[in-house]
Amino acid sequence: MTTLANQATTFLALHRPGTPVILPTVWDAWSANLVQEAGFAALTVGSHPLAAAAGKSDREGMTLDEVLARVHEITSAVDIPVSVDLESGYGAKPAQLIEGLLQAGAIGLNIEDSVHSEGNRLRAPQEHADLIGELRSAADTSGIHVVLNARTDLFLRHDGDEADRIDRAIARLHLAAEAGADVLYPIGRHTPDTLHRLTTELPRPVNAVTTPTDAPKRLISTGIARISFGPFLQTHLADQTRQLLQPWS
Repeated sequence: MTTLANQATTFLALHRPGTPVILPTVWDAWSANLVQEAGFAALTVGSHPLAAAAGKSDREGMTLDEVLARVHEITSAVDIPVSVDLESGYGAKPAQLIEGLLQAGAIGLNIEDSVHSEGNRLRAPQEHADLIGELRSAADTSGIHVVLNARTDLFLRHDGDEADRIDRAIARLHLAAEAGADVLYPIGRHTPDTLHRLTTELPRPVNAVTTPTDAPKRLISTGIARISFGPFLQTHLADQTRQLLQPWS
């Protein structure tokens, strides 16, 4: 556990606005090794690419046990900190999520506010914050400062009126921060102006998602503290693989 505690502390310290940690999103030991060999300080496991690699669907098409087994394969293959997208929690209790995550060798998690096991409903702001608080409490009990990345899907879902969507996302993520979130994740492909507003008005480091072909400076200048690729690294590699294979088919 000492090693995990050190990894968690190291991982959290990497989240610096203006000099963000870049977390290539992986799906197996092979892709994780590529990321480590390329010199990255940490990585994240994405639910979408993980499910695709297993022939399953995203949005909790895998069970929690299946996810954690594959995460353990990844953490066993690399020495750098690993964070995991745990979707909306797979219907598990917060203590079960934290225990399973740590046993699998990971020290961070994403938790989103769309509940896939309940018709993809959106958690109420305080409901999501309460879940974050329970996860923080369970992590504190473990003695490991698990890095909690609170995600809101308001932009992804095009929820409600666009005119006040940013305001609602900020209010929702403020509650998550107060409950113990270390990082805030208003997932979506935002304009630089929107990202700058989010990083200015939110009280914790902000996670942005982009493609590996994007220009890093475009995001860095907005004050982002964490950049991940979601499914886009796997998608980009798949497109290149199709091009390589096409002449042979």
